[in-house]
Amino acid sequence: MTTAADPVFVDTNNLIYARQARSPFHAPATTRLQALAAAGHPLWIGRQVLREYLAAMSRPGALTAPVAMASLVADVQTFQQQFLMAEDGPAVPSRLLNLLAATPIGGKQVHEANIVATMLAHAIPRLLTHNVADFTRFAGHITVVPLIP
Repeated sequence: MTTAADPVFVDTNNLIYARQARSPFHAPATTRLQALAAAGHPLWIGRQVLREYLAAMSRPGALTAPVAMASLVADVQTFQQQFLMAEDGPAVPSRLLNLLAATPIGGKQVHEANIVATMLAHAIPRLLTHNVADFTRFAGHITVVPLIP
């Protein structure tokens, strides 16, 4: 269980589900984000999350057609005001390389490792995600907060 002082990094899937009203995870995503904010948790995202959001929402999905880029740009501008931004400063690549050396991963899993590296560089201990299995390998470094408890 998290405490009011614990910062929480918000994975891309939560932003996508909160935006897609037709998603079966829309209500859990919006409810969870609102509850964490109301409880005083500082909510963080990174530039990678914004890029992933733009990429995912601008291509056809199972529940929606691609969203117009102008609308997505407005979403990103809102996110930049709504969430704290964990920048990809010099500490992030160093943390990423250490994670890659210590954890057997490759391919798309490098993206998850970069999120964890960003969290570590900014001392953000918790990650809100629907993709819990993607981050279990990093349990020694972060605490995964499932979208659906």
